[in-house]
Amino acid sequence: MIARRNVVVPAVIATFLTAWFYSGSLIKGLAAIFGASLTAAGELFSIFLIIAIITALLGGLRAMGAERRMVRPFRALMRNGRMAFLTIAAATYFISLFFWPTPAVPLIGALLLPAAIRAGLPAMSGAAVMAIAGQGMALSSDYVIQVAPGLSAKAAGTDTGSVADRAMMLSLIVGIVALVFVYFRGRRGFGTVSDENELRWRSESTEVPLETQLGSAGDRGFSKGVVTARAARAATAGGSGSAGGDASGAGTTVLAPPGEGDGDGAVGEGHVRRSQVFAVLVPLAFAVLVGYMLLGKFTGVVPEVESNDSTGLVGGVAMLLLFATVFARDGAHGLTSAAGHVVDGLVFAFKAMGVVIPIAGFFFLGNADFISQITGTQESKPPSLLFDLVQSVDHYIPANGFILGFAILIIGMITGLEGSGFAGLPLTGSLSGALGPAAHTDPATLAAVGQMGSVWTGGGTLIAWSSLLAVAGVARVPVQELVRHLFVPVLVGLAAATALSTLLF
Repeated sequence: MIARRNVVVPAVIATFLTAWFYSGSLIKGLAAIFGASLTAAGELFSIFLIIAIITALLGGLRAMGAERRMVRPFRALMRNGRMAFLTIAAATYFISLFFWPTPAVPLIGALLLPAAIRAGLPAMSGAAVMAIAGQGMALSSDYVIQVAPGLSAKAAGTDTGSVADRAMMLSLIVGIVALVFVYFRGRRGFGTVSDENELRWRSESTEVPLETQLGSAGDRGFSKGVVTARAARAATAGGSGSAGGDASGAGTTVLAPPGEGDGDGAVGEGHVRRSQVFAVLVPLAFAVLVGYMLLGKFTGVVPEVESNDSTGLVGGVAMLLLFATVFARDGAHGLTSAAGHVVDGLVFAFKAMGVVIPIAGFFFLGNADFISQITGTQESKPPSLLFDLVQSVDHYIPANGFILGFAILIIGMITGLEGSGFAGLPLTGSLSGALGPAAHTDPATLAAVGQMGSVWTGGGTLIAWSSLLAVAGVARVPVQELVRHLFVPVLVGLAAATALSTLLF
């Protein structure tokens, strides 16, 4: 991982060698390569399925154009650089919490970031805010979809809800500390609303002189605001349209959601209305769902949702919303398009998380609940290899939760260097479950700390070979400079959260 290489091959080889020596059979060792991944896939498939369903829902919203409307209310709030800073943070966090930052970053970058820069927010500050709020805060807690807490809890042998609650609190601490650092570092560069801010940002990345863009805008008879709006839509949508054309707009492709162009009025108006309805309905449904779960957790007004049911509840609601979306848009053809979106979601889920399966399979060998299943051996009391390993050296481990918390954090950060924020969670979770009791520390707390280290590092804030590339790309800033900009704020936030974890829980 330190060498920035994928760890799948070492994990598979280690699985083979461990199973071979444990069982004493070369055949069982070879079979364990498949058995470990199969066991891990069975245990983790619910996670893959929820990712697929959420991605499918976003695909249905995108086909309708509703995902663009979901972020429009945020644009009206950006009146200066400071308001833009807060708005980008809130919008990125909100959308990433429900849909993950992978689809959220292009959406925010395409629709909100140009408006934020026009309001006076420097591009580097905007990129840093998106990374902290999305790849950091939202992804490290993963409170709604609960993929990361599920991985950590499964490996630690503890309750998913407990890990999720602690991870949410710690992610907010890390994020708020990091955002404060970024804010004060870039506040001198905050400006006021001006079209030239956005045009300068675009000219610096495209090497088109600012004066040329301003002159062209005046020559074509457009106001700067219209040119900026059209340029933003064309450039961020990645289409063939341009901000140019004659004064009547001939030859200009306005890339807007379906139904907003000059097509058939009746069809367009109906599509717009449906898009508007689902732009409100989907986030409202999830907000009500989260509110219901919180009421059940902290009050007696409604029955408490069991932690094992929360992911299924989110998945069921998302699936029904997907069906409603595709049938509202496609009518009877929704039977086909719904299936297509689900397939696309499954493909994305395995591309994003497939690497976790063989890695988790290796660490499952250290768990007494799975070693017999993986190796095909029959023992009345199978060993727990990882726990036994820890117990053999437990007299060297300080019985101090504070020191242990930082040790788990560092291990999580090392695993995150591989570039996948979730790949290290089976390790940090397993170590938390093994080391926690010896140090009289709650394994769920340690698992959440390890989750912070792994996801904040590999998920896309501290290394350039992660999804931070997507943030740097949409913000048009060098990724290495963005890493340097985030390094100190994120490290300080992680240290503060880890130190406070032993006091809060």
